[in-house]
Amino acid sequence: MLFVLMCLCLHATGLHAFSASSSTMTLMVKEGSGADMKCDYSADFGASPRVEWKFKDLKGSQSFIFFDGKITAQYQGRFTQYAGGLRVEKTTRKDTGDYTCEVSGNGGYADVTIKLTVIVPPSVPVSRIPTSVTTGRNVLLTCFDKDGSPPSTYRWYKDGTPLPEDPSKFPAFKNMTYKMNAQNGNLEFPSVAKTDSGKYFCEASNGQGPIQRGETVFMEVKDVNTGGIIAGVIVALLAIALLCFGLWYANKKGYLPKMSESKQKSAVYTQPRQDYGDEDDGEFKQKSSFVV
Repeated sequence: MLFVLMCLCLHATGLHAFSASSSTMTLMVKEGSGADMKCDYSADFGASPRVEWKFKDLKGSQSFIFFDGKITAQYQGRFTQYAGGLRVEKTTRKDTGDYTCEVSGNGGYADVTIKLTVIVPPSVPVSRIPTSVTTGRNVLLTCFDKDGSPPSTYRWYKDGTPLPEDPSKFPAFKNMTYKMNAQNGNLEFPSVAKTDSGKYFCEASNGQGPIQRGETVFMEVKDVNTGGIIAGVIVALLAIALLCFGLWYANKKGYLPKMSESKQKSAVYTQPRQDYGDEDDGEFKQKSSFVV
């Protein structure tokens, strides 16, 4: 009786409770099977509300699946919209993501999001492990499974023994200073030591199939070859000294062309001969040229 009175009051005051909901908020299906995503909404939207479906994949890219009363071109053939839901036939790993049902009508709006995960077992992970490194350097080992859905988590092994995520908590690993990320598969040595030498491999798992193991690689950690560096410097200095001696000897024997000495030449300027009158007249007469 109280519920009826509340509905009558809402109707009389013109207030509406626009809402959307789903009985399939989270779905997990195997790859290749079908999936139904439900979308229920209140009667406040009227007899023919506008319903649209959007999809956002794991990379954040968003697109319409159902818009303007029809399935969009890229989803035709696999998706079907019906009253109260959306169905996808033969799911693939690319269908994993968020599906949002948007409902509008009578001036109201509501939406609900369904999370779909298409289950794919992990594949053999691809690992990158260096075979030779020098002490004190930052070294990164990586491990990645490109197929697992949900995304795989990772574990690293050294000489057949699993490495704990936090080595400081285990006496057998307290001297190791690595950093492990089980979510992205990275194993990092900020300052690798000789004790880090060993055979390494990684495993990928997501709980949806057998655990997959990557290739085993031996990583050797060597000391910096200071003797070789010193020898290289000495050889370089000897080569420079030998080159200098060769240039000096060739110059002494006259094998190298001598630089020509530049000698400043005197310029001679001649004053044209002119008669300015007789000497007896007391006038000046120039008889010879002058040298600068």
